[in-house]
Amino acid sequence: MPQGDPRAGEKYLHFKNKLYQVLTIAQHSETGEKMVIYQALYGTFETYARPLAMFVSPVDKEKYPQVKQKYRFQWVEFKKTAEPSEQKEIAKEETAERRETAKEEAAERRETAKEETAEQKETDQAEPAEQEPLRTEPAKPPLTAEEKLLAFFDADTIEEKYSILVDMRDDVTDRMINSMAVVMDVVVEEGPLDLRYEELKACLRTKQRYECSRLR
Repeated sequence: MPQGDPRAGEKYLHFKNKLYQVLTIAQHSETGEKMVIYQALYGTFETYARPLAMFVSPVDKEKYPQVKQKYRFQWVEFKKTAEPSEQKEIAKEETAERRETAKEEAAERRETAKEETAEQKETDQAEPAEQEPLRTEPAKPPLTAEEKLLAFFDADTIEEKYSILVDMRDDVTDRMINSMAVVMDVVVEEGPLDLRYEELKACLRTKQRYECSRLR
């Protein structure tokens, strides 16, 4: 485990539950001390520098007794289950299947709604006019996880995709993240679901920043 030897591209979790990625290991021009250059994978993606010895040091348990994490920056292992090309192919197939399933379910709901409307009209016509109750439009049911995923695919802008992803927080799965990563042409490595979700959000926010820069 490379806890004491961070390298470019590796991800580390700060004991305050913030995710960072190592960019490179530099050397101080005056003292020769090794420095870790790393970037936040949240917010405005700021870049920081910290002495290597401090970066790999344990958490100060006297100052932070409630923290369970051993190191200040804990190395996060992302296991790859397949090559990126294989993941893309699998995700494309799953995305096509989900699109088809979502369309079929939507068609069934529309048909059911038509039948219920027709039955309601017959009931209304059979009742005396003076006894006809006031009717309000039925509330639309919330979107399912698959419908949200389909909306993500069809969104025209990065901002729309980001908003949909935020709304999917409680429904997202590893397969959904793989599919969305394929659509965005990015690779989200395997690992804990929460970290993969935050990494995909970070990728979307980065693309959003570049998109805004091009429009200026």
